[in-house]
Amino acid sequence: MEIPTSRASSDSLRAGTLAIVRVIPTDERAERCEAAAVNAPELQQTDPQSELFGSIRADVVKANSVRGGLVVFAAQGVKLCLSTGSSMVLARLLTPHDFGLQGMVTALTGILALFSDVGLSMATIQRQVVTHEQTSTLFWINLALGAVLTLLTAALAPALVAFYHEPRLFWITVALASTFLLGGLGTQHSALLVRNMKFVTRAKIEMLSLAASVGVGITMAALGFGYWALVGMTLSSSLILLVCLWLSVRWIPGRPGRASEVRAMFHFGGTLTLNRLINYASLNAEKILLGRFWGADALGLYGRAYSLVNLPMTQLNSSVFTVAFPALSRLQSDRERLISSFLKGYSVLLSVTVPATIGCILFAEEIVQTVLGAKWLAAPPLVRLLGPTILVFTLCSPLNWFLTASGRVTRALKLSLVAVPVVLVGIIIGLPYGPKGVALAYSGAWTLLVIPITAWAIHGTGIQAVAFWKAAKPAAVAGLLMGICGFALERGFHGLLPPLPRLALGSSLALAVYCWVLLAIMGQWDLFRDLVSQVWRRKAAKSNVTGLGTNSSLP
Repeated sequence: MEIPTSRASSDSLRAGTLAIVRVIPTDERAERCEAAAVNAPELQQTDPQSELFGSIRADVVKANSVRGGLVVFAAQGVKLCLSTGSSMVLARLLTPHDFGLQGMVTALTGILALFSDVGLSMATIQRQVVTHEQTSTLFWINLALGAVLTLLTAALAPALVAFYHEPRLFWITVALASTFLLGGLGTQHSALLVRNMKFVTRAKIEMLSLAASVGVGITMAALGFGYWALVGMTLSSSLILLVCLWLSVRWIPGRPGRASEVRAMFHFGGTLTLNRLINYASLNAEKILLGRFWGADALGLYGRAYSLVNLPMTQLNSSVFTVAFPALSRLQSDRERLISSFLKGYSVLLSVTVPATIGCILFAEEIVQTVLGAKWLAAPPLVRLLGPTILVFTLCSPLNWFLTASGRVTRALKLSLVAVPVVLVGIIIGLPYGPKGVALAYSGAWTLLVIPITAWAIHGTGIQAVAFWKAAKPAAVAGLLMGICGFALERGFHGLLPPLPRLALGSSLALAVYCWVLLAIMGQWDLFRDLVSQVWRRKAAKSNVTGLGTNSSLP
């Protein structure tokens, strides 16, 4: 089986070739380059599995992270457009009750999904070096867990029907159960793709699976399948993703090895899974309780509002995490570079996610009318009430990435154990008042937690509080001023323009204020200029190497 050549080895060849350009006379270059071209493939193929399981140099990590970040951001923009477009269409073809039925099932499958992976994909990515035998063992474990969870989900369908008093949930649950088996087959392939920082390939796979599943969902909804359109959309996404992963990652698992070879990875993955389970409880308890005590309509309304305000942060965080986690994991042995890279990435992430979230809060009414339509006019107050929660997630989620990448999964678990009781108390306080009461209490609880969580997360890691605030301050100050100006613009344009022009004009002006404050006043221009210059330097290096291989008369 042919294995693609190593990116690390390829970058090493490029760096060496550039050195030749600088110090070797012109008449010797062609001969040297020809020899390098002949010998490089032999050197790169001496260990074919190093592409998938070896380590990556720190300088290559930085270069791949910058380029990969741009690629993933662009892909997330496309995915955001697809997700938003599908929401607009499906919200007009389906009812809140249809979305509520799916939400009732996904509350269960979301919990069980935490155990389908048990953190083993993250363990594969986080380890400095893994072997074929270790990854094969993890593959068979993930597959076995996927099969067990498929059967368990189907077996729990009657209980879900009894809990919600909704008979239609039975076959929805049975159908969605198969996603666990499909996920188990692709977990380690996806992990190897991320571990080797193949961000372009991953982006293509995700966009293809999303576009195809959106097509399936909209087609089924237009044909009158109702809530089954949402089920078909989920199943087709999982199936297409699996097929693309196996075609892209040229790795076939072998026989499982001894458990002792993956014991440390089990400990890491188990702790991470427990942390995810606790976080899931804190992030979804209000949806479960709303569905139980207020019904599918209330849950569907709350769920759409939550998804709408959370969509920009989720999309952006997902793209950054895809790049940041493998990059930070590769730098965990270099504490100074790890902290520096995290703080720079944190500042860039906040610079992008903060204005998107604030924009959703400011122009909630316009967004709901434009995206969801007239059936969802009760959603804007929920979007605004949930806004503070999403801002807290924007600030705190990257800290969990840092702790996990640096091997501090136990501290991340303790942070979750402290946060969950506070959040649950807030939900219970707001539950008697319906969706609005839950949204207000939920945001209040998370707002109270933001400072304690941040202080504990960075304590003893080498990240100084002053340095952390310096990274967060530009986006915070620019976001505050954007909020003030945006509120004035939204009030001023209200009633003067239709929703879509009001959204376009108001959000554009508010974003212009944000960018001016961020780049000109807060001095973030240098940070973004440095990122762009790194990309250009990388492109120039590739151009020089290509020209050297084809033109021996270069000066």
